Amino acid sequence: MSTTPASLNAYATENTQRRFLYAVTALGLGAFAIGTGEFAMMGLLPEVAKDMVVSIPEAGHVISAYAFGVVIGAPMFAVLTASWPRRTLLIALILLFAAGNFAGTLTTDFLSLNVVRFIAGLPHGAYFGVATLVAANMVAPQKRATAVGLVILGLTSSTLLGVPAATWLGQTWGWQAAYVFVASLAVLSSVAVYFAVPDVAATKNANPRSELSALANKQVWLTLGIGAVGFGGMFAVFSYIKPILTEVTQMSAGVIPLILSLFGVGMVAGSMLGAHLADKNLLRSIAGLLLWNALVLGGVSFAMTYTISAIIWVFLLGTLVAIGPALQIRLMDVAGDAQTLAAALNHSSFNVANALGAWLGGAVITMGYGWTSTGWLGALLALGGLAVFGLSIRK
Repeated sequence: MSTTPASLNAYATENTQRRFLYAVTALGLGAFAIGTGEFAMMGLLPEVAKDMVVSIPEAGHVISAYAFGVVIGAPMFAVLTASWPRRTLLIALILLFAAGNFAGTLTTDFLSLNVVRFIAGLPHGAYFGVATLVAANMVAPQKRATAVGLVILGLTSSTLLGVPAATWLGQTWGWQAAYVFVASLAVLSSVAVYFAVPDVAATKNANPRSELSALANKQVWLTLGIGAVGFGGMFAVFSYIKPILTEVTQMSAGVIPLILSLFGVGMVAGSMLGAHLADKNLLRSIAGLLLWNALVLGGVSFAMTYTISAIIWVFLLGTLVAIGPALQIRLMDVAGDAQTLAAALNHSSFNVANALGAWLGGAVITMGYGWTSTGWLGALLALGGLAVFGLSIRK
């Protein structure tokens, strides 16, 4: 039986697609572990506070310690490991994350817990930066955003599956059990990456000096500014979503976890839709998604007054993550030889957005403007991100 060239091409295409799916699944599993580790602590602060004999607001410092680790670790690892083979680097990063989470279960005082949470955050941004670059380089240029979206899907889906599981474990067996779970997921993902991700060398010109060139690139800074400012609005609202739902919408505290699961559904839907739109037209999708952010956030003060519209709006707030894949691809396009650093810094910018949005949201609430004033603030931040984007395409 003879084999035609057409059948050989079809087999080669199918084999390539299968390798890509295996690789992106392994990379997504690592993203799932990291996402679970990042967000699970938010639901376990009372347990941590009780165990460490601190107040719940003080216990929140462990979240800030992790975010600070992300901001510091992303550029640090991107520069210092610029010439490492990609698969080796990914495995090293995810195992460092696992070690940080395992170490957290052994801490006996609050300072040590903050230190190990900082360490656990260090590989976060670099892992996502390298993972998205690997995925994007495995597909045709017009499919890069979709590939990035599939990796980020691991992060967004963690809010639906990983975080509830870790929270249940932490509430049932102690918060340490949640982080044994997270660390185990990370170790499992390192094995998956070893077997499924191609052993790709770093780009030919990759070195610390070429990566640092991103810091002199105005377009890189402007793109990071779009995320740091424009995405801050979502965090301005979501950081205070529980009191908004209980105080404004008048929902029972018992139904809040179920309502918040819709936020996770929105994140999954948003990340995939945003990736599809970015593949169609990158610049238009960034502008359009920033306007969508402003529209959804601006509607918070009206929507949260009524139960049905509040439920819908929680889902819509989750869709605001749709801009993530688009900004990741924009950074790849403008970064030149500094691909790894630029991609990693994208996640630093989102953590800046997290801190900025939560801080400004708390400020307007403290000034007496009410819980839903965070929506108007968020809309202004989204429009600020649009202004930065406008400046970037004029340069």
